[in-house]
Amino acid sequence: MSSSVDVSGTVRERAARELRDRILTGALPAGSRIDLDAITAEFATSRTPVREALLELSFEGLVHIAPRSGITVIGISTKDVLDSFTILGVLTGQAAAWAAERIADEELTELRRLATEVEARSGGDGIGEANWRFHQEIHRSAHSPRLVAQVRQAVRVVPFNFLTLFPEHEQHSLDEHRQLLDAIAARDPERARRIAEQHVLEAGRSLVAWLERRTAE
Repeated sequence: MSSSVDVSGTVRERAARELRDRILTGALPAGSRIDLDAITAEFATSRTPVREALLELSFEGLVHIAPRSGITVIGISTKDVLDSFTILGVLTGQAAAWAAERIADEELTELRRLATEVEARSGGDGIGEANWRFHQEIHRSAHSPRLVAQVRQAVRVVPFNFLTLFPEHEQHSLDEHRQLLDAIAARDPERARRIAEQHVLEAGRSLVAWLERRTAE
């Protein structure tokens, strides 16, 4: 990306990300109500950034805000999840392909370092942040601000804690990171595209299967 996203972010960004993750993973199911005061207390902040975060989620179609009835979770269907991951897969595949063509030597060195960091954090809570930074570096190495802007919007459908939520997916994800890194280093855009797209699609299928199991329980 043109600049690395701060995964801690502002209070508004953190609140939006946390609430989005809860909705995407079913922790806040469709029809449930969001208590503005409770969320404000949880994030130890004023109401303003929390309201802004909820407004952002309403624009994304995840919650409904009504003047008198409050805030209700709309949620997202498993079909919409899979559609969203499919779109994200296409975008990240293109980013990987362009990265393979355009990455500078120093960017490749940084990408290798970040891949090593993801592996070093395997099994720990910090793997989510390391994973995001690895993928951000690939997007940045595509050298396409327009594509980065599209990815930044689409990637919101991926829960930030994905690898923590699905520890069984972690080793396979790390293997694909190595394959993707090899393809980019080899300047093989089509192989990089294929691996990156498949990487995202498999993550989407894992989330859909998990949500379907939760619904059936």
